[in-house]
Amino acid sequence: MKKETYTAEERTRIGRNAGIVGICVNVLLFAMKVTVGLISGSVSVIADAVNNLTDAGSSIIVMVGYILSGKPADRKHPYGYARIEYLCTLFISVIITVLGIELLKSSTEGIISPKGAEYSTVSIVIIGVSIAFKLFLALFYRKVGTDIGSDSLKASAVDSVGDVIATSAVIVGMLLTPITGPLTDGILGCAIAVYILIMGIKLIKEASDTLLGTAPDPELVKTVVSKLKGYEGVMGIHDLMMHNYGEGRFFASVHVEVDSDEDVMLSHDRMDNIEVDFMRDLGIRLVVHMDPIQLHDERVVTARAEVREIVDKVSSEIGSPVSMHDFRMVFGVTHTNVIFDVVVSHEFPVSEDELAERLKNEIKKLDGTYNSVITVDRDYTSTIHISEG
Repeated sequence: MKKETYTAEERTRIGRNAGIVGICVNVLLFAMKVTVGLISGSVSVIADAVNNLTDAGSSIIVMVGYILSGKPADRKHPYGYARIEYLCTLFISVIITVLGIELLKSSTEGIISPKGAEYSTVSIVIIGVSIAFKLFLALFYRKVGTDIGSDSLKASAVDSVGDVIATSAVIVGMLLTPITGPLTDGILGCAIAVYILIMGIKLIKEASDTLLGTAPDPELVKTVVSKLKGYEGVMGIHDLMMHNYGEGRFFASVHVEVDSDEDVMLSHDRMDNIEVDFMRDLGIRLVVHMDPIQLHDERVVTARAEVREIVDKVSSEIGSPVSMHDFRMVFGVTHTNVIFDVVVSHEFPVSEDELAERLKNEIKKLDGTYNSVITVDRDYTSTIHISEG
């Protein structure tokens, strides 16, 4: 949850400045550590220095990403450029992973052919100071990331905490090498390289997931559903879909059920007001589709309740949630069409055809003239339990 609300321009400026701070701190740490590493001949110190250099490069890319992502939407990119942040994260992740592999190779050579390393009190003090700098950077990134709602800066905070652990391991190596021998340096260098490699792979996965499209935050979904159901005239909602095109750029669509006997102009006016409210209150560009439902025809009301019981029964037997919406009936001389949609999760254990067939068979038992027309939808926002109308 963000502490403050910032405009896109303010967010870009704050993110850019945070990147500049990260660049300055990491370049300074790189210079300090590489000097110590070259003087002492320590592969683990040099590996840790290279890690800081990659962090500086990451800060540069984050800074540039914030500047580019703040560009206004245009004809070619009508949803804006905010997803550039995700591309930058993926690029940084690949660089970190490649460097982790290279550092692992050099550290392994240090184990196979150990050269030994010499440390001074000054070296240990310099590395200790670098830990203090990284702690400052971790706290700084976490605060700014929380304030502007930036996942990339929050991830940088976690990365900085990891750097503190890695650098602490270097100091342990400095203290242990005179006792345990020259292999200690190469072993710790490998440990740091493996850490960098794991972080890189983890970041690649997270960035890839974001670019592919992940489910929206459950808390945000609950807020949206609760807000929608609070409006007068809204009898139920379904088919909520939410798309994230970067921080502060949410687009969504939803079907809202209204009383079919209510004046259509009044219902339409309410839907317009809902769209305006969501943009103003939550910054979500919402498109509402209005679905009229019959609430006063006793035959339809009774049949809807009976069919819903059947849906709940089949859902319980299968062991996976199923919701129903858009129920309507078309009465004829020889048969009656019972038309409705059901929503299931993407992990639903049976096929759509099997589910539809089981429901049709059960509904046929209610009345032999019922002809079921069932559409099976997939749930995109985990609202199966809360979106029925």
